[in-house]
Amino acid sequence: MVDYNPKSWIKLIFAFHKSDTFRILRKEILYIGIFTLLIAFITLRYFPNAIVLEKLIAIYSLIGFVLSLLLVFRTNTAYERWWEGRKKWGEIVNDTRNLSIKLSAILAEKEDKEFFKNMLPNFAFAAKEHLRKGVNFDELILTKEQFDLLLVKNHVPLAICEVMYIKLIELKKATKLTEEEFIILDKNLNALMDSLGACERIKNTPIPVSYSLFIKKFIFIYVMSLPLAFVIQFGYFSALIATFVFYVLVSMEVLAEEIEDPFGNDESDLPTDTLCERIKINVEEVLN
Repeated sequence: MVDYNPKSWIKLIFAFHKSDTFRILRKEILYIGIFTLLIAFITLRYFPNAIVLEKLIAIYSLIGFVLSLLLVFRTNTAYERWWEGRKKWGEIVNDTRNLSIKLSAILAEKEDKEFFKNMLPNFAFAAKEHLRKGVNFDELILTKEQFDLLLVKNHVPLAICEVMYIKLIELKKATKLTEEEFIILDKNLNALMDSLGACERIKNTPIPVSYSLFIKKFIFIYVMSLPLAFVIQFGYFSALIATFVFYVLVSMEVLAEEIEDPFGNDESDLPTDTLCERIKINVEEVLN
């Protein structure tokens, strides 16, 4: 995620990040510009007095209004997914902090605290990569036995929670935890898996393909035929109008596609790497 100052208008206007839609769509914008120029040339050359073309502006204004409503709904839906993912990662941060504080107060032996000091950040780092492409074991602090156990697991964050549950049960049997203390810790540990499950739901449930295809086709047909509505009044400048409209409309769709899966490495995705590092620092500070 990019850190920026939202009040710096001039800097933002002239900035071109990797995720800037103009950089993503520059080839398509060039192709659309050439195509709409061709449409304008054919219309002006062979149908310069077509009265019906002058009446298309009202129709295209109405269609543009409908299209804008669809795109607003599309971007709002994508942003809701992004924001829900951020809330769930905020809950993961809070639950790891709460667990570390309670464990620090309850546990007496350094070895037991050391175990959870490693495993709580391990869960966060494993969850982060689980939502991307697969767990990076180089980020985890594991013993040889723990590494061998997790290496054969398909769902590493789930396996880490299982290991922590087994440890809590062992502590309870050894009378290092009371029943009440076990229940208190169990609540926060369950919350970690609930938050990860919500993130998996966002990750594995994309926008329905039929809806996405409809919007793309709608934008394409609208922009391709847009010069017909303006060519009589604006001539070849109608191609510039159509190209600009294409850039605006398609940029909204591209932005929606980028933020609807907020767990990757794109500049607009959630700062999960930073959050994991923050969890590690907080847990180590409490349990040291």
